[in-house]
Amino acid sequence: MNARSARRGDLDAIARIYNEGIEGHVTFETEPRSAADVERWLEQPIVVVEDGGEVVGWARVSAYRPERPAYNGVGEFGVYVAGAHRGRGAGSLAMEALADECERRGYWKLLSRIFTENERSLALCRKLGFREVGVYRRHARLHGDWRDCVVVEKLIGEAAA
Repeated sequence: MNARSARRGDLDAIARIYNEGIEGHVTFETEPRSAADVERWLEQPIVVVEDGGEVVGWARVSAYRPERPAYNGVGEFGVYVAGAHRGRGAGSLAMEALADECERRGYWKLLSRIFTENERSLALCRKLGFREVGVYRRHARLHGDWRDCVVVEKLIGEAAA
């Protein structure tokens, strides 16, 4: 497996893998996305993981509170791996490549909110040195049910020194 920056030709695979996450209830998103819907994601750091030339996972950062310039170095991340490829290291590879790319671009912190029952994502973050900050109780409803989220963060670049 190898990681690289995402390209327009990856958008169908990115959308397909993201839609698996929607079906698996690992995001608050409820509507499937198309390649056209996710194209704007290429404006921010986004990496894909390939296995034998097939995109099997990806990770991206979106701006955290873009209306406040003081947060320009904080990125909110998401990482998704195709169901058939989970547990083989694609998530780790994607996150390591994403952190490297974010550091090159001047980010100093990555953060996310992960459903409390999403043990795979929580284990991945622990393995990669993310700190669990706390739990947002009843952060939002998904399909009528309240969902709690663990907040994770990791300092990178200059802030980690």
